[in-house]
Amino acid sequence: MLSQTTISTRVRAVERFFEFTGEYPWAWQAADIEAWTVELRSRQRAYSTIRSYQMSVAMFCDYLVDARYGWGEACFERFGTHPVQVCHEWNVARHVSEFESNPRVRPFTTAEVQALFDFADEQVVRAAASGRKGALAAFRDATLLKTTYAFGLRRGEVTKLAVTDFHRNSAAPGLGSLGSCLVRYGKASKGSPPRRRTVLTVFPWIVGVMEEYLEDVRPMYGVGQRTMMWPTERGGRVSASYLEGRFRQYIDGAGLPGELRLHSLRHSYVTHLVEAGWDPYFIQQQVGHAWASTTSIYAGVSSDYMNTMLRQALGNAVADGVLESRGVAARPPSIGEEGAGR
Repeated sequence: MLSQTTISTRVRAVERFFEFTGEYPWAWQAADIEAWTVELRSRQRAYSTIRSYQMSVAMFCDYLVDARYGWGEACFERFGTHPVQVCHEWNVARHVSEFESNPRVRPFTTAEVQALFDFADEQVVRAAASGRKGALAAFRDATLLKTTYAFGLRRGEVTKLAVTDFHRNSAAPGLGSLGSCLVRYGKASKGSPPRRRTVLTVFPWIVGVMEEYLEDVRPMYGVGQRTMMWPTERGGRVSASYLEGRFRQYIDGAGLPGELRLHSLRHSYVTHLVEAGWDPYFIQQQVGHAWASTTSIYAGVSSDYMNTMLRQALGNAVADGVLESRGVAARPPSIGEEGAGR
C-alpha cells in the first residue's frame, strides 16, 4: 500500500548498496554497511539521506531473514550460506535529533515574503503592459504562491486543489466562500491513503486575491465544468515541478537568498503564526501534524513551551515589581506589536 515513489526510492537504495558491495545479499556483512556509510559521507550526503538508505537496506534484510518467506533456506540449499541482518544499532545512523534537514534552509522573514509577492505581482504588470500571452499565467502563479503561504500548504497539496475545496466558515462570515480550505491530498504515511484536513483562513488578505483570480483570470482558461484550481493553457493542471521552477525563478529575480525553498513558505506560515501568538494546538491542526514536536521544528522562533515559560516568568516578575526596580518597562510588547521579536 506504499506509493510508487516510496517503493522506487527504497529499491534504488538497496540497488546502490548492491552496486557498492559487488556481492549478492547472502554475502553481505555488517562491515559493508560501515564502509558504505563512510563512502556516502565522503560524497557529502545529508545525514537524513544516509539514515534513509540504511533503513531501506535494513528493511530489505528483515525481509530476507524472515523465516516465513523461506529465503534463508533457499539460499543455504543453493549456495551453502544464507543472508543475515547487516544493520544494527551500533553501525547505522541513529535518529536522535528531530531536525535533520539542511540547517541553511530557513523560513522567510515577513519582509522576504512581501518581496517575493511584490516581484510576482510585478511580473503580472509587466506581462499585461507588453500585451504578452503570459499575463494570465503570471497572475495564476502569483496567486498560487500566495495561497501556498496563506494556508501553509505543501506543494502537492496546493497544486491539487479544486475550486470546490473552499467553503464558508460560520465563525468568519466576512470571508465569504473562502473561509476554509479542504486539503484532500495531505501527506500520507506508512501506506495510508492521503490524509485530509480542513485549514481555516487566518489571513483575510488572501480572500481578495483569490476572488479576483477566480472571477477574472481562471475563467479565461476555458475550464468549463472542470474544477481544477490551477489550470494550464493546454487543459492540464499545474504540476509540482512547474511550481518549484517558477518559485526558483522568482526567488532569483527578487534577489532573495538562495537557501530559501518552496517548502520554506510552509515553515514561514508556522513561524509567523507562532510569532503572532496563535495557539500552538491550532497551528498544529492547521498544518496537519500528528505531533506538536513536528510543528515546533517548522517554527523559526523559540519553541512554544519556551515562549510560554518566558511570558509567565515576565508576568510574575512584573507582578512582583522586579522589572520596575531594575529599570525595565512594566509591560513588555506582546507578540504582534511593533518592535516585538526584533
